[in-house]
Amino acid sequence: MARLILSLDSQVLAEYNMGKERYTIGRLPDNDVRIDNPAVSGHHALIINILNDSFLEDLNSTNGTYVNGRLIKKHALQHGDVITTGHHQLRFVDSQSSDADADEFEKTMVIQPTDSMQDRVRRIKLPPLAAAANGHGGGNGVGSPALPKARLQVLSGSFAGRELELVKTLTTLGRPGVQVAAITRRSDGYYIVHVDGVADSYPHVNDEPIGPKARRLTDNDVITLAGVKMGFFAS
Repeated sequence: MARLILSLDSQVLAEYNMGKERYTIGRLPDNDVRIDNPAVSGHHALIINILNDSFLEDLNSTNGTYVNGRLIKKHALQHGDVITTGHHQLRFVDSQSSDADADEFEKTMVIQPTDSMQDRVRRIKLPPLAAAANGHGGGNGVGSPALPKARLQVLSGSFAGRELELVKTLTTLGRPGVQVAAITRRSDGYYIVHVDGVADSYPHVNDEPIGPKARRLTDNDVITLAGVKMGFFAS
């Protein structure tokens, strides 16, 4: 199923699963996608879904409707298109293309850790493991029933909306030579560690640099890594 991801200044505001035939976009409360902003017309644009295709039409809006920076009247939506209405963006995500998109995301951001990367992570001192439910601490966390599943969701850039499940003990992300971090999965939680990059350029969590030490992640944290914002979600 296709969906729309509404954002403002690279911050995701809402997501809409497109299960209906018609979706109106505009400022007034009767719209399916309401954007309460003076730059958006009362009824700004319309999306019509016909079988597996989606079509966007501008409804004679005051400030116009743009797709990928180009002013349009009518447009056949493609996976990854970014619709701009006023100051807001709506990214069109087609679930039928998600597998290919996930592969491309993993090729771009997910790094196969080298031995030197793994050694650096091992040298960083992590907090002691919390005692497990049975009264015994320790372990590497793999398969721990007390540890919730976690995932990353990309919030900005060309892969906005993509998700990555954190199922490995060590997941290395970023761009070599720019910024690289690792997320380690332990029995007491998930930790992010700076691995490599420009000197003193650390990944950020909630707009604060993590520094040289490992930082434990909590639900809804926002990670900024190599210019890409990602949300951390535990469930």
